[in-house]
Amino acid sequence: MTRVALIDDHESVRLGLEAACARADKDVVFSGSSVTGYLEWRAFSAAPPADVVVLDLTLGDGTTVTENVRRLVVDGSSVIIHSVADRPAAVREALAAGAAGVVSKASPIGDVIAAVRTVASGEPLNNVEWASAVEGDRAFADAQLSARERDVLRLYAAGLPLKVVADRLGVAYSTAKENITRVRVKYVEVGRPAPTKVDLLRRAMEDGILSEPNDSEGVGGVGA
Repeated sequence: MTRVALIDDHESVRLGLEAACARADKDVVFSGSSVTGYLEWRAFSAAPPADVVVLDLTLGDGTTVTENVRRLVVDGSSVIIHSVADRPAAVREALAAGAAGVVSKASPIGDVIAAVRTVASGEPLNNVEWASAVEGDRAFADAQLSARERDVLRLYAAGLPLKVVADRLGVAYSTAKENITRVRVKYVEVGRPAPTKVDLLRRAMEDGILSEPNDSEGVGGVGA
């Protein structure tokens, strides 16, 4: 059973999510108003980290979304931002800090549960709120990848082994590997590190390089 923590300083929101999680056979292990409170509960109870934390974008305790997301990710949980989708810069900040995705508070409760299910299974969360936040902040897509780097990233992030990527593009394995290294460096330079293949998939989806998680079709318009 998926273990879920709910962090929101509005009790009514938490109660609604708790009821929905119970109906969906999700185990709500913590419900509270701050990340600090959750981590203190973890330390006191010696409980393992929640699989997924549903986190309000802005809490009333003076903490920032970056520090909240990072603390939760470092602690071992995946984070879904649950917020109104009218602050793209703050949503971008949450995603850059490592959040798995965002679901609007205006969304049906079933969408929140579906997002928890998706993230708990290890899949990236690709939704309208995420796309809107990225589109609303042009700096988010400013890694400035070359055409070749985009092609290599697209195939590699879609799940192909690097050797297959190289064969598909007609380049040496060492060239494909060098392209992925450069891609990672460029994302670090714009504050969006991608140390794992899942992170690269997320970046490719954020930047419109890969539209679907299973998109492994052939490449069109490969750069020279």
